[in-house]
Amino acid sequence: MLPIGQHPVSAVPQIAKEQLENPALNPPAAPGARWQTLLSVPAATLVTLAIHLCLPNNEPANEAGLYSRFLAGVLAVAILADGVQFLWSGLKRWMRNMCPIFAAAILTLCGWELITGVLHWLPLPYFPAPGAVLQSMVDDRALLLDCTWHSLVLLLSGYVLGVLIALVTGVCIGWSSHMRYWGMPVLKVVGPIPATAWIPLAMVLSPSAVFSSIILIALAVWFPVTMLTVSGIANTRASYLDVARTLGASRWYLIFRVAIPAAMPNIFVGLFMGLGTSFLTLVVAETVGVKSGLGWYVSWAQGWAEYGKVFAALIIMAAFFSTIMTVLFKVRDRVLGWQKGIIKW
Repeated sequence: MLPIGQHPVSAVPQIAKEQLENPALNPPAAPGARWQTLLSVPAATLVTLAIHLCLPNNEPANEAGLYSRFLAGVLAVAILADGVQFLWSGLKRWMRNMCPIFAAAILTLCGWELITGVLHWLPLPYFPAPGAVLQSMVDDRALLLDCTWHSLVLLLSGYVLGVLIALVTGVCIGWSSHMRYWGMPVLKVVGPIPATAWIPLAMVLSPSAVFSSIILIALAVWFPVTMLTVSGIANTRASYLDVARTLGASRWYLIFRVAIPAAMPNIFVGLFMGLGTSFLTLVVAETVGVKSGLGWYVSWAQGWAEYGKVFAALIIMAAFFSTIMTVLFKVRDRVLGWQKGIIKW
């Protein structure tokens, strides 16, 4: 029962405080649920390994053996992690969060093998079994590593160049009404055109395919980052600017210490959108001009009907792009740490 006259909303902090002070009001999670989570990866790996070893399939001996050793290694690592997590609290929290995802990924491999290698529902060679893809990764590991490195250099070069240009143009257009008058029509006309549509013109005007690819990636990043930066700068709260002017802030102080920090949430949305478009532009640019990179590798492997290598490159692309996206998330969390508790991420 709440005291007479006390609003239910005002009682929430008091109730939360009582729960923190009295553990009986906040019981821990059921131990069985935690053990089920920790054992999900070994159980999924055992099921996948049993299906691979027991059910007949048409995989070559080298591919089947390599895939068996891979699953056995995953099982050993999972069991070792389950034992070490008792001594490392950080690992325990991470495993409780990530084990269901890893278990689902391993069961996906199991379903993939059932469909392609056992039941033959999908035609070869277009849909190889996981063992064939893993064998392609091992055979072409040096070439794949070199292509991943070239893609990383090309992507970061174009992305950084596009972000720098976009931030300058976005701040200028968002802050100055004169720049907005001339800049917004250019954004509305040039921006919506996909960067890949400029490939024929870029290949004619650019002195090299690498330079044209960097320009195309920068162009793909430039539009979303510019538009979101303009929106963030233009929508800076007038009260922030008025208080800073009252305290004697200069124009440059208003731009760099008030408007840009206030626009950072919008800017990061633009950075994420630009990163997605840069991935697409990178792959397309590598397939038509650049003679290295993951996009080039996919096109080359498809030309030789080596679809195991195609799938290997796609898996590496997924891991490659996901890692870059995760790094950007970490940067966003660090820069916008003040938003935690205000905006649900």
